[in-house]
Amino acid sequence: MADKETLRELEEAARRVGDAHAYLHIEEKEAQLAALDEQIASPGFWDDAASAQAVSKQASNVRAAIGDYRDACALLEDVRAAFELADEDEAFAAEAAEGLSRLQKMLDGLELASWFSGPFDSGDAILTVNPGQGGLEAQDWTEMLYRMYTRYAESKGWKVHELDVVPGNDAVGLDKATIQVEGRNVYGMLTSEMGVHRLVRISPTDAKARRQTTFASVEVLPVLPDDIEVDLNPADVRVDVFRASGPGGQCVNTTDSAVRLTHLPTGIVVTCQNEKSQLQNKEAAFRVLRAKLYELEERKRKEELEALRGERMENTFGSQIRNYVLYPYQMVKDLRSNIETGNVEAVLDGEIDEFVVGYHRWRVSQ
Repeated sequence: MADKETLRELEEAARRVGDAHAYLHIEEKEAQLAALDEQIASPGFWDDAASAQAVSKQASNVRAAIGDYRDACALLEDVRAAFELADEDEAFAAEAAEGLSRLQKMLDGLELASWFSGPFDSGDAILTVNPGQGGLEAQDWTEMLYRMYTRYAESKGWKVHELDVVPGNDAVGLDKATIQVEGRNVYGMLTSEMGVHRLVRISPTDAKARRQTTFASVEVLPVLPDDIEVDLNPADVRVDVFRASGPGGQCVNTTDSAVRLTHLPTGIVVTCQNEKSQLQNKEAAFRVLRAKLYELEERKRKEELEALRGERMENTFGSQIRNYVLYPYQMVKDLRSNIETGNVEAVLDGEIDEFVVGYHRWRVSQ
């Protein structure tokens, strides 16, 4: 039997679907998709493969956004129909409640997607984990975070592409891990992870089993579209090749396929060694370098603007954002949103959606 509480929740869901039509700009997206589809169907579209792939991906993202909204509309109608029949058959009441729960989760997802309005938020990201001070313990923490992010990406259906995963000293952990994560809204989502992550535990690398605190920093950069201009003169870049490091055995790399780029004006160094060939490593390294230079220029512009406005400048990257405590108690706490959980094992296994979404909800509320 239909109840008043379910009716109230149904009316609230209907209101949220109406709101979604406005904040997702559905009519604008439909016009945008029509224009993109017309471009894709035009003669010679695939002559420039790189440009064609970018346009196709954009069309796919817009189509998916419209599809998600339409799915919510269809589910709302199904729930309404089940609710109206609930007085005649209790099975319909259960169907309405289950459908309403799914609709609410779907609307949460639409709301989240609307928060990503930056020029690169909908695209792919380059994520790097670097160990802080702490030797073997920091290397082990770097590998734990690397695993956490790869597991999280897999759970979201995103693709993970290793660019530069460097084994640590004494075969413990990782000295650095750079991955490219591909999927919808990846960069927007993963900006929640930029900053310093702090681990407190009894160190397995300490013979005296003492409690240790260690840090690792996470950097997240957008994969820039080809049409974005970046001040990068190839003459300013020194290219070195070297043998890729690895665990040894049958798969050890015996050729100088790894690439190190040094941008002489800024001193930025980028390495890439996980592609199959030197050419692929070089292309990937330049992709990372372009993103780093773009981010550097954007940061400079922001600081200059804040200085002109007389605002207090803060360098948010490099600040501590999250604590992971394994001893003497178990807790993960985000220092910005104040979200916390005692299920540390699940978090380290990639269940970080609560923290990612919670950060963005906190961000848009500021």
